[in-house]
Amino acid sequence: MMRASQVLPSGGWDRARERSAIALPYDGRHRRRLTMRAASGLEFLLDLADAHALRDGDGLLLDDGTVVRVVASPEPVADIRAEPHLLLRVAWHIGNRHIPCELLPDRIRIARDHVLEAMVRGLGATVERGEAPFQPEGGAYAEGHRHEQAGDGHARDGHEHAHGHAHTHEHDHEHAHGTHGAEHRHGR
Repeated sequence: MMRASQVLPSGGWDRARERSAIALPYDGRHRRRLTMRAASGLEFLLDLADAHALRDGDGLLLDDGTVVRVVASPEPVADIRAEPHLLLRVAWHIGNRHIPCELLPDRIRIARDHVLEAMVRGLGATVERGEAPFQPEGGAYAEGHRHEQAGDGHARDGHEHAHGHAHTHEHDHEHAHGTHGAEHRHGR
């Protein structure tokens, strides 16, 4: 099986080396080790030294020198809009809850959450629900766009497969894999 052990940052690799692409939602792009299937059907083992938050346009370098491009797949999101001063207030409230959010030029994007949506409406903002790629900020302590990993007790038994579409499932397999878990550190 082909192996990918290096992530090439978006814009930092030659697109002529692209062999295939893999579409993943936000929760499926924070990985260290698992079997993946690209859109072309190519199955490969992602085998990184540390868990990595994959971003749209990143490349996964395969053993043969070719690259599988990461695509942020559309998923359920809520776009929050308001006048600039109110949008800053909304951003503070979202940040205070440590909710992943994407800061766009004229709005804040979050994963759909009816409780948060009601909160920001109560503050006077509008919420537009839709489907779009979701690429939240990495956090103040993230290195580039990487997230620190530690383990949160959400061990995965078996073998995970991510496919060339927005779908991940667990499946038993012959070789062992590491666990995946994120510990978010705030105020350090």
